[in-house]
Amino acid sequence: MQNTPDPGEILLLDKPLGWSSFQALKKLKYLKKAKKAGHAGTLDPLATGLLIVCTERSTKKISGLQDLKKVYTGTICLGGATASGDLESEISETRSFDHVNDTLINSAIPKFLGEIEQTPPIFSAIKVNGKRAYELARKGADVQMKPRKVHIYDFKITAVSLPHIDFEVECSKGTYIRTLAMDFAIALDTIGHLTKLCRTAIGEYSLENAKSIDEWALLLEED
Repeated sequence: MQNTPDPGEILLLDKPLGWSSFQALKKLKYLKKAKKAGHAGTLDPLATGLLIVCTERSTKKISGLQDLKKVYTGTICLGGATASGDLESEISETRSFDHVNDTLINSAIPKFLGEIEQTPPIFSAIKVNGKRAYELARKGADVQMKPRKVHIYDFKITAVSLPHIDFEVECSKGTYIRTLAMDFAIALDTIGHLTKLCRTAIGEYSLENAKSIDEWALLLEED
């Protein structure tokens, strides 16, 4: 009797802070005892939240999942810029943000709705001349990133406690939230960087239904 191929599963993981997406994928693949697995959309090590992991034949769905809208929450810190756009690198430049107020913040929001153009950060996984941009950037190479068009479906400011601005954004595939944070600070006539990022949804898949590494370990041990 011929064995039926394993259809696989779509697993929702709450990626922990400090883990790369590859590390999280590798751990869940091991726990699941899957022969084949992949994830639908990279999260930086300093980001947390929803990582969709597909196993076995479900890996064929990854491309379609990657095309879905994403929702993120995060925090921008005004007054200081870093090379990476987040906390991966140290502050390299400072600028006053004393003029920033609610009126200025609210007037800047419409500039970041709809189709916008953004330049990906040099600390990204995009390949430049066959190598990852972040690998070149960490070696001090002069990396030139090409602008790209992305779509911002919704952009809300959820709290302001200067120098920090909390936000929620719904966006298309390929949007770099670090770039959004830096560009928003520039629109406020200052500079800034991303200090916190969490992916809360991918299409209909929600972080509320995701499990941590420890929760998946317990669940799969019971199986």
